[in-house]
Amino acid sequence: MRGLIENYFGGRVERWSRYDEEGLVFGHPSVVDADLVVKDSEHILVEIKSSVSRGDVYELWRIGQLYEKVEGTKPRLAIVSPYVDGKAKEAADKLGIEIYTDVV
Repeated sequence: MRGLIENYFGGRVERWSRYDEEGLVFGHPSVVDADLVVKDSEHILVEIKSSVSRGDVYELWRIGQLYEKVEGTKPRLAIVSPYVDGKAKEAADKLGIEIYTDVV
């Protein structure tokens, strides 16, 4: 998947992992992981899933909030999936999350 993301987005890919002490993402303290693409000075958190629900969209949005709080940089958020539920698409549009899929 790293090769796919690097070729699709460009830039370098790394794993971002932090302990969410306040429970911002999952409602309780836990480790939060995300794929991070850094291209020039832009930071993009990318979620790759076989299918995406509305809950997945809101989870990525909360991870983005944590990232901004911890790193001091507002990331772009993107989801790559062959199937995105209609409600998930609506939520992503509302939250400014980019969706990359072949089915709209």
